[in-house]
Amino acid sequence: MEDVLRPVLVLGGSVAVTVVIGWIVDVILRRTDARHPETPLWGLLRRCRVPLQVVLCAALVRSTYDQAHIARDHTQGIGQTLTIILIGATAWLLIRISAAIVESAYSKYATGTRDAARVRRVRTQVTLIQRVVTAIVCVVGIALMLLTFPAMQTVGASMLASAGLLGIVAGIAAQSTLGNLFAGLQIAFGDMVRIGDTVVVDGEWGTVEEITLTFLTVKTWDERRITMPVSYFTSKPFENWSRGGPQMTGTVFFQLDHAAPVGLMRERLREIVQECTAWDGRDWSLLVTDTTPTTMEVRALVTARDADAVWAVRCEVRERMVAWLREEHPYALPRIVTATVQETYGADPEDGEDKKDGGEDGPGGPGSAVLR
Repeated sequence: MEDVLRPVLVLGGSVAVTVVIGWIVDVILRRTDARHPETPLWGLLRRCRVPLQVVLCAALVRSTYDQAHIARDHTQGIGQTLTIILIGATAWLLIRISAAIVESAYSKYATGTRDAARVRRVRTQVTLIQRVVTAIVCVVGIALMLLTFPAMQTVGASMLASAGLLGIVAGIAAQSTLGNLFAGLQIAFGDMVRIGDTVVVDGEWGTVEEITLTFLTVKTWDERRITMPVSYFTSKPFENWSRGGPQMTGTVFFQLDHAAPVGLMRERLREIVQECTAWDGRDWSLLVTDTTPTTMEVRALVTARDADAVWAVRCEVRERMVAWLREEHPYALPRIVTATVQETYGADPEDGEDKKDGGEDGPGGPGSAVLR
C-alpha cells in the first residue's frame, strides 16, 4: 500500500503545489496590473504562467521522485528526462519574460512619442533584439540538454580541440548567412529601413511588413509579399518614401491639345484638391512642362500626408480632370487629323473639280476623319 500511496502523494503534491503557486502569482500580477494601468509589463507577465508552472512541476518532481520509488530500474533515465524538461521549460520561461519586457518597453515608448518614424525605428530594433535573445536562449538550452548525455561530455573535449578549424569551415560555408545576419543588425541600428516604411524595390511599391535577422518582407499594394535578403538593402540602392517624414508630393501628367484652357484647368484643379479629403492642404500647382508638334504636356502637382494619401489624390485629380475636360472642353483632348490619299498625293484629274469644290469626298466628307 505504501508503494502505491507514496508515488501518488509525491506526484499529486507536486502538481498541487505547482497549481497553487501559479494561481497566486497570477492573482498578484492581475491586481498589480489593475493598480498600475500605465505599465503594461504586469499584464504581459501573466503570459508566463504556464511555463512557470511547468518549471515548478519539473523541479519538484525532479527533486522528490527518488523518495517516491518510481520505476527504480529506470531511475537514471527518468532523472535525465526530467532534467531535459526542466531545461526546456526554463528556456521557454526566459523567452516569455524577455518578450514581455521588450513589448512593455516598446508600448510605453510608442504611447509617449508622437514621431511615427521613431516609433517604427524602435519597433524594428526591439523586434530584432527579441529574435537575438530567443536564438541565444534556444542555443544555450539545446547545448545544456545535450550535456545531460554522458556520450556528449566525452565528445566535447575533441570538439573543443578542433573548434578553430570548425569555425573557419563554418564561416566559409555560411558566408552569405553571416552576411545577412550582420546586415540585419546594421538595418536595426543604422535606421536604414524600418517596419512600416513605404519603399520601392526593383520597381515594386510596397510597405515593409517584417524584418528578421536574415530576410525582409515587403507587402505590395496588391497584397503580394516580396521576401528579400536583408543584405540587399545594405548593398543596393532603394527608395524609402518614409524617411525624413511621411509627407509626399505627387504629380499627374496630361497630354492635351495646344488649345487646352490652362487657366481654367488651374482653377478646376484648385476646386478638386479642396474637395479631396486626402489632400493635406500644403501645396498644389498646374504648369505646362513640355510641348510637341501635336500636343502639350501639363503637369498637376499635389501634396498629401503619406504615400497612400498621395496615391489617392493623384487618382482623383486624374479622373475628375479628364471627365471635366471631356464634358466642358472636348477640344482640349488630343486629336489626330487625317486626310484622304488623293488630297495628300494629288487629286484625280477626272473628278478634281469635285474635290476642290468640297464635294462628297472633299475635306470633311467620308474621305477624311478627325480622331480623338
